[in-house]
Amino acid sequence: MVIPALDEAQDIAGAVASARAPGAEIVVVDGGSTDETARRALAAGARVVASPAGRARQLREGVLATEASGSEAVLFLHADTRLSPGWERDVERALADPHVAGGAFRLRFDGQGATLRILEWGVRLRVRLFALPYGDQAIFVRRAALAAAGGVPQTRFMEDLDLVRALKARGQVVAVPGAVTTSARSYRENGVLRTVSRHLLAAVAWSLGVDRARIERWVRR
Repeated sequence: MVIPALDEAQDIAGAVASARAPGAEIVVVDGGSTDETARRALAAGARVVASPAGRARQLREGVLATEASGSEAVLFLHADTRLSPGWERDVERALADPHVAGGAFRLRFDGQGATLRILEWGVRLRVRLFALPYGDQAIFVRRAALAAAGGVPQTRFMEDLDLVRALKARGQVVAVPGAVTTSARSYRENGVLRTVSRHLLAAVAWSLGVDRARIERWVRR
């Protein structure tokens, strides 16, 4: 279990608590937080590893830190996302099929309202049609498939989609029945229509091979 974090003191303990499972090693990769992220992660029971900031770099450091565990799989969890009890059984069942290189969970948002339910439906449709989960769905990978792909792609932006594409070249990427609950904070702060439009624009640009720094500028402004 790898949780990249940067100034996530408010959420990190909850993420670590949701990830506890028999035999699961939880590594929080801190990208130089200036708040209580590292201390709260340690108090919650995680191992904390320091890394330069940048999600792709932090994920890579987390994979390296968990190599000694001998686990078949690595799961990447966002600090503002919560796994549901029994998540480890979903991963085990998925990877029992040798053709599966990785997968992700069904997405739920942590708020109420018809708009968020429609967004959840749209995510399910995207995964069903294109087998393209995003990082907030807690992507898990077969360690051997990840190694064959050369590790976590070291791109500065949208590394989750690059990772899924690399996995799909080596096996199936599946959706498991269990759900994760993720924060709808960005939708509340930036507006649903604006946020969805940016995500859609970024995904289309990514599929067309547009320069990653250019996509990031569009999305961040």
